[in-house]
Amino acid sequence: MSVISVPQAFNEEELYVDVESIFGHSLLLKCEGFNFAGSIKLKAAAEMVAAAERDGTLTVDSILVESSSGNLGVALSMIAASKGYRFVCVTDSRCNLTTRLMMEALGSEVHVVVGQEANGGFLGARLDHVRQMCATDDRCVWLSQYTNQANWKAHYRTTAPEIAHSFPELDVLFVGAGTTGTLMGCARYFRSWHRPVRIVAVDSAGSVAFGGAPGRRMIPGLGMSMRPPLLDESYVDEVVRVEEADTIRACRRLARQGFLFGGSTGTVVSGAIGWLTDHGAKALTSVAVAPDLGERYLDTIYQDNWVQDLYGTDIVDDAQLALANSAACRPEPSR
Repeated sequence: MSVISVPQAFNEEELYVDVESIFGHSLLLKCEGFNFAGSIKLKAAAEMVAAAERDGTLTVDSILVESSSGNLGVALSMIAASKGYRFVCVTDSRCNLTTRLMMEALGSEVHVVVGQEANGGFLGARLDHVRQMCATDDRCVWLSQYTNQANWKAHYRTTAPEIAHSFPELDVLFVGAGTTGTLMGCARYFRSWHRPVRIVAVDSAGSVAFGGAPGRRMIPGLGMSMRPPLLDESYVDEVVRVEEADTIRACRRLARQGFLFGGSTGTVVSGAIGWLTDHGAKALTSVAVAPDLGERYLDTIYQDNWVQDLYGTDIVDDAQLALANSAACRPEPSR
């Protein structure tokens, strides 16, 4: 039995889903969406708030301010509500309506910026808005998930040791890249582990986190329109980039088997399955971090009109065909 008094005190740490029956490769998804914030961002949010409280930056009179495309904003909204802080989330038009409504239901204020950059991103406009708020009100405390060392330390202390405890023979770990907090925390931990672990970063096509040309990105979560300040590529063995159409296909295939995951998870799964296929890696112990669940994407990834308007009609048909093929290949249960 778990009895808690604050929502951030609970997080399911040991739930994994094996998707081999769906995708044909043994891949274990570490499900990080089973907490009151609904995503892995709860860990970073709790660590950053605690660090700011310890060093005296955050006080009872402070106004928490953060730029977020969604999940961190929800996590900070929840923590702010439980601790009595005022919180302002600065987001953009890609943030799902459900996510914005959740933050407001938790008592947060949501500012939606509209200024899009030449590279198609909104991050610069969001950061400018945060800086302006901080410059005009000295009560504002910006945690800055993009530069805050507590971001990656949260996963060094929690996510990585949890995986290591469950899978002492781990061979390869797939981690999505946004701010790269999860990626850097896990990569640093496993660099000094008792056996080598291949760290594969999964990024969204159109992101410039690891270089390359910027492109349109409509699914919030992974990817950056600038190089993440926390990123140290010396800890990363490989980078896999995933098109958003493939993210949607992966999410929909999982959903048709009863697993409703979010866009970040679909991206990681698609990238991981592609890597395992390319490497013929049947005997490896492979784990992927699944950051979020899918309820917040019902009006985007799981909405046919939204998908078809942005990506064409083929994606929905492709997802159904892939599902039919996987079902045809699945062995019948023994009697």
